[in-house]
Amino acid sequence: MPRIAVVPGSYDPVTLGHLDVISRAARIFDEVHVLVVHNPDKNAFLPAPDRQLLIERSIEEARIEGSITVATWSMGLLVDYCQQVGAEVLVKGIRSQIDLAYETPMSIVNRDLAGVDTVFLLPNPENAHVSSSLVRQVAELGGDVSPYVPRAVATFLQRS
Repeated sequence: MPRIAVVPGSYDPVTLGHLDVISRAARIFDEVHVLVVHNPDKNAFLPAPDRQLLIERSIEEARIEGSITVATWSMGLLVDYCQQVGAEVLVKGIRSQIDLAYETPMSIVNRDLAGVDTVFLLPNPENAHVSSSLVRQVAELGGDVSPYVPRAVATFLQRS
């Protein structure tokens, strides 16, 4: 049986930190599903199809190898998607204690609901301070986001 993992997130937009987590997950698991999920508590900066395309371009640009599928999910529970694709593991990047406190209850519920465990990966130090919300703020104010995002994202945001 292949080991399948889902790496969910809003990816609004995808950052170098996200790519680091995706790359490491691809080395650990046989199959990785990068899943753009809808967060009802957030107003999206980029439409989901653009986020999906930018993730695909960024993975290709970074030459991340492995069996990687990029998809979107906006209806139902995250564990429903996991069951649909046969994934028993979620992979989450954790930058700080705040992220850990936020993610822990969800990981327990996901395990309770469907037996889906969560693996937390710590960031590389150079990406530990980068978040999509920080990138959005810099981009909206006309700043240079290229140190924080893949080239495909920086180019896309400059054109927007």
